Amino acid sequence: MEDRIEIYGRGRLPPRLETRLAAHFTLRADPDPFPGEAWLARHGTTVRGLANGSFAPLTAELMDRLPNLEIISSIGVGYDMIDVAAAKQRGILVTHTPDVLNADVANYALLLLLAASRDLILQDSHVRSGRWASDGPAPLTHTLEGQPIGIVGLGRIGRELARKLEIFGGPILYHGRREQPEVSYEFCPDLYDMVGRCSALILCLPGGAGTDRLIDARALDALGPEGILVNVARGSVVDQPALIAALQEGRLGRTALDVFDDEPEVPQALRDSERVILSPHAASATVETRQAMFDLAADNLIAYFRDGAAHTPVPECRA
Repeated sequence: MEDRIEIYGRGRLPPRLETRLAAHFTLRADPDPFPGEAWLARHGTTVRGLANGSFAPLTAELMDRLPNLEIISSIGVGYDMIDVAAAKQRGILVTHTPDVLNADVANYALLLLLAASRDLILQDSHVRSGRWASDGPAPLTHTLEGQPIGIVGLGRIGRELARKLEIFGGPILYHGRREQPEVSYEFCPDLYDMVGRCSALILCLPGGAGTDRLIDARALDALGPEGILVNVARGSVVDQPALIAALQEGRLGRTALDVFDDEPEVPQALRDSERVILSPHAASATVETRQAMFDLAADNLIAYFRDGAAHTPVPECRA
């Protein structure tokens, strides 16, 4: 029987992905994102593909310990934790799973925005605690109808979100690396000017060095004491200490966060604030979308070793 190609399953792979990979390859799984010397001695020189199920950095150092690695198949649209430049230099293809999660991430961003604007968590607590009966109605909240909403990052997810935000009837503004003439929304080359005009700001941009701490104290102050910040992008795009300070000092109204600096660790100050809605990096976490992501991650490996070309290489690796 012909030897099967060996695939390194990095981190805790979902059972669906493990099953798909095991049907086509010899899977060398290791839940540790940084495999030990014993594992590397046994498998380091024989694995040719990597299925990445970890949020830990995938570094050049690890790639060098896998000298015959040809492809990294990552689960998710973001790939800022992978040293793509190092992979490309070593002739390693990097793939991701775009598009299949656009709708659910956009839906979740909309959910977080509505929950923040209408104080949904506090409204729920008002009923559960008995305060509705003892103290009367909860405080009034604010509408999104007709309000200007800004999006940072009008990529696949940002566009899907913008389309859904049209139902509120207010201006939709966006900031990014370049203007997109094919859309009808207003492009704002100056981030701070745009934020100052918005009632809410939603972050859909990629992580990485180019966007690190883009939303800083100045941006938060521009959003103001009635403003809402929603982040479904990466924790790194927000200056988290500045965010905490703005909330504590009343310079920012509310925030709804699906991503954080050091996941799964979340600062106590955010956990304690009644003006913060917290979510465990769950924007794409529906059964249907996650299955599609797992299948695409497997399909990229299968197609590469069968046909010599993967379905969805990251932009830096496209021919």
